[in-house]
Amino acid sequence: MNIRRIIDRLTPPALAWWLGRAARERRELAMFGQFYREFLAPGDLCFDIGANLGNRTRCFRELGCEVVAVEPQAKCFKKLRESFGGDGHIRLVQAAVGRQPGHAALQVSPDHVLSTLSQSFIDGTNRSGRFASARWDRMEEVEVTTLDRLIAQFGMPRFVKIDVEGYESEVLAGLTCAVPALSIEWIPELPDNARRCLRHLAELGGYEFNLSWGESMRFARPQWRTLQSMLVVIDEFEGEPQLFGDIYARLKPGEKL
Repeated sequence: MNIRRIIDRLTPPALAWWLGRAARERRELAMFGQFYREFLAPGDLCFDIGANLGNRTRCFRELGCEVVAVEPQAKCFKKLRESFGGDGHIRLVQAAVGRQPGHAALQVSPDHVLSTLSQSFIDGTNRSGRFASARWDRMEEVEVTTLDRLIAQFGMPRFVKIDVEGYESEVLAGLTCAVPALSIEWIPELPDNARRCLRHLAELGGYEFNLSWGESMRFARPQWRTLQSMLVVIDEFEGEPQLFGDIYARLKPGEKL
């Protein structure tokens, strides 16, 4: 019997599970970190919009970045504070992000990653069956800020990650200046949400686009796409309930902020 099998037999199941989880988290951090180095370097400022429990926040911090983590859900924000409250390089903001400041009713799901301000997200994923067993069973009043306000408060980020369950176009509607790079979550059930995002970005600056399917953390194509090319992709996969991903946008070389 080799030493590895002896160790496995002697390790209590709970400890084995914890060790396995820790190993998976290290691999995930390494994969995410390698990908995000395309956009970020140590000392850069980035925004994590829809931080949830902070897996991307942790990744950005591992890269040596200054992070503004924005999350409206009370339970998730409590976890963020427990995980990152003592880190002076992470600023935590309990709020949603939208087109204008104020307050809104967040539809909260027991599966916290599905909580949303977008009724279209709920309707679209119910029709497609993507989240057939999901439910949104309570409302939570949340403060709403804007990307413009966050930039005024914390400075211009090098990268903005936006993952807000179908509310991405409303988040970008509160941005009136170009940022160097960003990502938006995309599901094919909500093509108009993605189209509005891309067209708004094109009005702000000279952006080019790419796509990463699922959680692959790899670009779908080595060449970055034009606005029209990316819109064709959205048209092609409209309504497809088995796919999802993130659309990435970056200012073309030579574009000024």
